[in-house]
Amino acid sequence: MALLDRTSSSQASLLGQLPLPSQLGLIAAIGSGVLLGGAYFFQYVIGLAPCEMCLWQRWPHMVVIAAGLAALACYKTPRLAGALLLVAILGLATTAALGLFHAGVELRWWLGPQACSGTIPTGLSPEELRKYLFNARMVRCDAVAWSLLGISMAGWNAILSALLAIGLASGAIRWLKAAS
Repeated sequence: MALLDRTSSSQASLLGQLPLPSQLGLIAAIGSGVLLGGAYFFQYVIGLAPCEMCLWQRWPHMVVIAAGLAALACYKTPRLAGALLLVAILGLATTAALGLFHAGVELRWWLGPQACSGTIPTGLSPEELRKYLFNARMVRCDAVAWSLLGISMAGWNAILSALLAIGLASGAIRWLKAAS
């Protein structure tokens, strides 16, 4: 048990020696990794196929993970780590905005993309209708596949990504003030 205590305290002190942008980059990578992992869990374990807008929200998380890990790796150059942290914060803001847009489509506040939430166009010939139906995506963006406390996965992505972005931005501002 004493060895375990020493190991965890030495790891904590090692992380504490990193510049704040590198620490925040690690937090960004872990946060986006958890959110992206949750999406993959629902897709591959639970069996909920993602719609097109769900897939849009995954790309910024991948950018955040890469930028966050790069910020961690650039611990010897805190300014570069800070720039990479900014990329991670912008990625989180982007996926939060996409999640908010998607949640609004699910709640019918506004229309989503025609490809995954629209109706079948009228006036099509039988051949055009057949072509349209065979090319249509089967997972609708305006249907809630899963929710918790009345909030869809897109809504949770928006909330959690925004909170993470705000927390990281707060830390980055604190670091910038201390550096000047």
